[in-house]
Amino acid sequence: MFSPATKRPDFSSRKDRNLGQVPFDSPIRSSQGNSIPNRPSTGTPAPWTSRLSVLARTPVKRKEKGDDPDPTQPVFVGEFPQAVRDEQANCLHAHIVGDTFFSGGIDKETHLSWIICGSKLFIWDYLSPTASRKCTVLDLPSNVLGSRDTDESSYSADNWLLCGVNWDGTNWSRGNTVQQGVSAGIFMCNQRTRAVIYWPDISSKGAPVTSLDSSDEVEVTFSHSDVKATPNKHQLRSKFGGSATVSSSFNSLIVSAIPENRLMCVALACCANGELWQFRCGPSGIQRKKVHGKILGSDSDSSSVQSSKGYPRSLIWRFPRISLKESNREFFLLTDHEIQCFSIVLSSDLSVSKLWSYEIVGTDSELGIKKDLAGQKHIWPLDMQVDNHGKVITVLVATFCKDRVSSSSYTQYSLLTMQYRSGLNVSSSQSQERVLEKKAPIQVIIPKARAEEEDFLFSMRLRIGGKPSGSAIILSGDGTATVSHYWRNSTRLYQFDLPYDAGKVLDASVLPSTDDSEDGAWVALTEKAGIWVIPEKAVLVGGVEPPERSLSRKGSSNEGTVQEERRNLMFAGNITPRRATSEAWDTSDRQRAAFTGVAWRAAQDEESEALLGQLFQSFLISGQVDGALQKLCSSGAFEKDGETNVFVRTSKSIVDTLAKHWTTTRGAEIVAMAVVFSQLMDKQQKHQKFLHFLALSKCHEELCSRQRHSLQMIMEHGEKLAGMIKLRELQNMMSQNRSAQFGLPYSGSNFEMCGSLWELIQLVGERMRRSTVLLMDRDNAEVFYSKVSDLEEAFYCLDKHLEDIISAEQPFLVQIRRACELSKACVTLLRTSMQYRNEYHTWYPSPEGLTPWYCQPVVRNGLWSVASFMLQLLNDANGLDRSAKSDLYSHLEELADILLEAHMGAITAKVEVGEEHKGLLAEYWGRRDELLDCLYKHVKGAAEARIQDSHDKAEEQGELRLRKLSSSLLSIAKRHEGYRTLWSICCDLNDSALLRNLMHDSMGPKRGFSSFVFEQLYESRQLGKLLRLGEEFQEELAIFLKQHRDLLWLHEVHLCQFSSASETLHHVALSQDNSSFSMGEKELDSEHVNSKPTLAERKRLLNLSKIAAVAGKGDEYGVKVRRIDADLKILKLQEEIMRLLPDGEEKENLEQQLLPPEDLVELCLRSQIRELSLHAFEIFAWTSSSFRKCNRSLLEECWKNAADQDDWGELYQASIAEGWSDEATLNVLRDTILFQAASRCYGPDATTYEGGFEEVLQLRNQNLETPISKDLVPSVEAILMQHRDFPDAGKLMLTAIMLGSVQSGVEEGTCPME
Repeated sequence: MFSPATKRPDFSSRKDRNLGQVPFDSPIRSSQGNSIPNRPSTGTPAPWTSRLSVLARTPVKRKEKGDDPDPTQPVFVGEFPQAVRDEQANCLHAHIVGDTFFSGGIDKETHLSWIICGSKLFIWDYLSPTASRKCTVLDLPSNVLGSRDTDESSYSADNWLLCGVNWDGTNWSRGNTVQQGVSAGIFMCNQRTRAVIYWPDISSKGAPVTSLDSSDEVEVTFSHSDVKATPNKHQLRSKFGGSATVSSSFNSLIVSAIPENRLMCVALACCANGELWQFRCGPSGIQRKKVHGKILGSDSDSSSVQSSKGYPRSLIWRFPRISLKESNREFFLLTDHEIQCFSIVLSSDLSVSKLWSYEIVGTDSELGIKKDLAGQKHIWPLDMQVDNHGKVITVLVATFCKDRVSSSSYTQYSLLTMQYRSGLNVSSSQSQERVLEKKAPIQVIIPKARAEEEDFLFSMRLRIGGKPSGSAIILSGDGTATVSHYWRNSTRLYQFDLPYDAGKVLDASVLPSTDDSEDGAWVALTEKAGIWVIPEKAVLVGGVEPPERSLSRKGSSNEGTVQEERRNLMFAGNITPRRATSEAWDTSDRQRAAFTGVAWRAAQDEESEALLGQLFQSFLISGQVDGALQKLCSSGAFEKDGETNVFVRTSKSIVDTLAKHWTTTRGAEIVAMAVVFSQLMDKQQKHQKFLHFLALSKCHEELCSRQRHSLQMIMEHGEKLAGMIKLRELQNMMSQNRSAQFGLPYSGSNFEMCGSLWELIQLVGERMRRSTVLLMDRDNAEVFYSKVSDLEEAFYCLDKHLEDIISAEQPFLVQIRRACELSKACVTLLRTSMQYRNEYHTWYPSPEGLTPWYCQPVVRNGLWSVASFMLQLLNDANGLDRSAKSDLYSHLEELADILLEAHMGAITAKVEVGEEHKGLLAEYWGRRDELLDCLYKHVKGAAEARIQDSHDKAEEQGELRLRKLSSSLLSIAKRHEGYRTLWSICCDLNDSALLRNLMHDSMGPKRGFSSFVFEQLYESRQLGKLLRLGEEFQEELAIFLKQHRDLLWLHEVHLCQFSSASETLHHVALSQDNSSFSMGEKELDSEHVNSKPTLAERKRLLNLSKIAAVAGKGDEYGVKVRRIDADLKILKLQEEIMRLLPDGEEKENLEQQLLPPEDLVELCLRSQIRELSLHAFEIFAWTSSSFRKCNRSLLEECWKNAADQDDWGELYQASIAEGWSDEATLNVLRDTILFQAASRCYGPDATTYEGGFEEVLQLRNQNLETPISKDLVPSVEAILMQHRDFPDAGKLMLTAIMLGSVQSGVEEGTCPME
């Protein structure tokens, strides 16, 4: 295609040039000779040859070391099912040269591949391993095949369009290996006759539903392109119409399931005459109707009717993986100049409405492709695809041009990438707003290619989404596939073109990723050579710049292709692992990655690894290691740590070696015990020799001192290998037990290919195969048992895909059995690894900061996934028989122990390096308590059940049974500080001796089991038992009682520490924390559990504190006694205040609360009660001097409040009118609050706890003649001078406070403070 425009054979003859050839080794070889003319020396053989012959004759290079194929070459991943091979052979016998009898494709959403041979349709899941591949064979109805006898070419195999319908509505990439039953329907239609066939469910293999077109004639028209060609018979059979097209034939087809209608679907097909047809399909029949009569519209810029005969085309859903719960789906349609978007309502009416259209071929280059440029003759939008997110649309475009200088014709191929405009919401019908924009400038794939006929152009199909990221694959009608990707500011092409006897490439798709990522490797379905995968590295290394490759089978005229390829391979090793980007590639969104990072090894690493391999091989032969350490040091073998270390890579290659002779036999025999076990033992022996080589060559010491992580990884390879050997033994034992259960002789594979362990192996193997396309031709079990270093993948699958292994629809006993199998497998793997580590502990580096592989998060999460599922089963197993429950319990107990050990290892590693581990600790504690609580609940229930069944129901017998059943659980709880379980066991056994032993033995986080026991006794208010038990654990009890000071004083009194006890009692009595108060065992009832301490209880504690202080007679005990007396007086004042307060809500809320002194004073001021005004001063008197200083403003408020309690204006008027004498004045003023307050604060009999009021507030102003100082103390006189009555009654008010300060106060018995 990419050579100058020269005359060449027409497309149809080129397309079928190979179909009639009979290969040399065919069973029907005639007397034509011993060779076939023009046949390449190597290539993929005809379908009747074995797969071994296919690989032997296909030019796939192998590495010098190992058996892995070259990642720069296509990888054969799947043979056709035998039924397909047999039918192909029959068709070769029955058909003549030139007939087309093979067609096929890959349905991306269901992962089903299909091939039509003659009158049969073959469907299989191409992702499943060859050994377990199941093929569904469907017969095409005879009424459809025989309805058009006048034109047999209409029913040629390549005239059928087919789509699968996913009834599950889930992601088929998950669990497809385990659940072999495929819930899918098939819809297919004939492009020319428009006959329709529908299988509602291919798994049932029922009769299909058919529908024939009502028209009696098929209109055939011809159009002429710039490249003249004479229509012939083969052009009439062109799959997509084009130059010789059937005007009413279908161009494209899409199908969707109808939600909430099982086995009902809707199909949409577009015709070359501009019609859009809808098919409503169900088990009862098919309804067809025309929903649009003219899609192209009147605004098409076609100069003639003939120019748009290949349109519309490329029907495609906007969201390929939409949920079945959606009620509407959008789809795109490609015309000769625009993209149109429609919406269909997936309900009873199935109405279709047009949302918008966007012109991509017009005069504005910003909108899409600019036409009418110089030399440009015609533009063909050929195919269209949309990404998985429904936002980016890619269109394959061909442009026919003429060179103005040489007048030669050529075709230019481009990729136009459009995306939805950000923030745009298209909901209205026939939106006039521009909905799309260019994601990037148009990418020219081939600037000048051969001019092709229109029918060849319309045979091209586009696929997107594969690796490298951003690449696309173009399928041409003559059976070639070309991968295009943008790299380093230029387009690179890689042509997947198998030799001629491999047949055409029927279809291509993207290998789905097991972790639901967007990109996978390209996978191609060939006509005769099975299924192949194009590795990412093959595209990166083998890609060349155009026009070095052609989209057709005919080679390029440029002879520099081979040299260019060799140059690419030569310099491939220097490619840095990065993603190449371009400024012109995605400027408005995330940068479009055109190169996926590939882990290329540096040349020095390659040399070091090769040297290590030579030295190790020499050691295996001679047993000598002379100078190995020096040579390896010189080569830089010790410079890298971790996975890139050459010793680690060598160890990994030993344990991951694929056995060569495993590929010679396919099928279930691949997992035969003798083969698998023998290979694993060989690997273990070789790995042991590798360790001996490291020790003898002193490399072990070097690794141990410089690269501890690398050495641990090498030793962990040995752990995993030992675990794999034990796992294989376990699988064999399970298979033998299963055969004995059914009473049948053990036949190996028959009983291995069932059970949850086998399905787990299949899942892990499938995941490894998909992540490494070079393993796609291997069996799942082979990959699992070979890739030992990736053992963590098993736990990843347990975490993410457990529901695929154990389904909720399975019987309850089956779920238990399958869960126990998985638990046993996990325990076997980890126990073996731990035993290996213990046995070879001297080989390991120092463990500080190194996390074992079985302590990694992926392993812990996988274990927890199984354990939590078994917890649920155990909780739901009420009506289950005792033996099944006991079996489930024992497996869960072992799994719990392993899981908790893994958590402890991870925590230890984080603690050693000082990393944050609070989240990990919380996860560990939560899982531990949930597991142990459930297990002990079952143990207790089992013991009670056995007592009920036993004739002897004595209490002693019950304790003995419980002790026996809980012994192993007690050991687990003790190792992992499961204090709650330990406490429950001791209480139920009523075994104080066991409790004391555990308290002596368990000293872990949070001060150990002793603290937990004390806490339980404290919460249950068994205070006597707590203190008596504390006599044996005095140090632990002292630590515990620091947090519970209400009991600490008792312990201190017991230890004769009376001064400390006094301090503790004083603190507890005045504590605002209600939890600090404990009640005795006799007081523990429902009425007192949450009661607050009363003021009387606080007074009792203060009196006890006073007694303890006197008993202690320590230093300054007199001061302590005075402080206690002062606090007692304040408590008495609070009681009096509460008595005087009026009844109400406030009084109820405050009655039993311990109020701080400042709150008591404010309460007195707010109450406006005359008696409480004096109580405020009394409170100040029994507080400290520092308190009075800090609250001087509050004391001033007290004096203002005291002045307001009497009507000084009235007293003044009375004194003037009545002419009071000094004695009368004293008698009247004695009853005022000011007089009484002055007497209490400044009188000769005034008492305080500490200091006096004059330190804070003097009674009279200082001498005004004295210079004013900043340290001047305020006075009561200054406060009274601010009173409203002071101008008139000021002398009287001052007389009251002065008389009060010299009088002894009120008479005895009249002062409330007494």
